[in-house]
Amino acid sequence: MTTPDLPADPGPDPLADPGPPAPVTLYEARAILAGLLPHIHNLIALRADFAELQADLAADGTSPLGGLAEAKSLEARLFATVEHLTAHGAQVKGFSPVLLDFPGERDGRPVLWCWLEGDEDIFWYHRQDTGFAARRPV
Repeated sequence: MTTPDLPADPGPDPLADPGPPAPVTLYEARAILAGLLPHIHNLIALRADFAELQADLAADGTSPLGGLAEAKSLEARLFATVEHLTAHGAQVKGFSPVLLDFPGERDGRPVLWCWLEGDEDIFWYHRQDTGFAARRPV
C-alpha cells in the first residue's frame, strides 16, 4: 500500500503572533532608539497637527490644516508610525507624552528599558511586573 505524498512543510505562519520580542541589552536598546528618533520626532509633529486640526474643526468647522479628510490622513499616519516603532522592538506605552519600553534583562530579571519623550537617551528601567511607577536610573 502506498501513502499519498504529503505537501511540503509551508514553514511558519506569517500571520501568527510572533510572541514577545527577544530581550535586548541596554546598549542595543539605545541603538534601536537612536534609529527610531526620526520617526518619534515625526510622531510628535503629527500628534500636534492632529490635535490642532481636531480642535479647530470642533470649534469652527474649519482649519488651516484642512478638514475631515486631512484629519483621517493624519490619524492613519499616526497609526502607521506607531506600528513602525513596534515593528522595530519598541513597546509604545504612551502617546502624549511618548513613552517607549524595550524588553531587556538586568541581573537575571526581565526589565523594560524605559524612554520618555524629552529624555535624550534611555536613562531608566523598571521590572516588567511593576511598571512606570517603579522606574529606576540605569
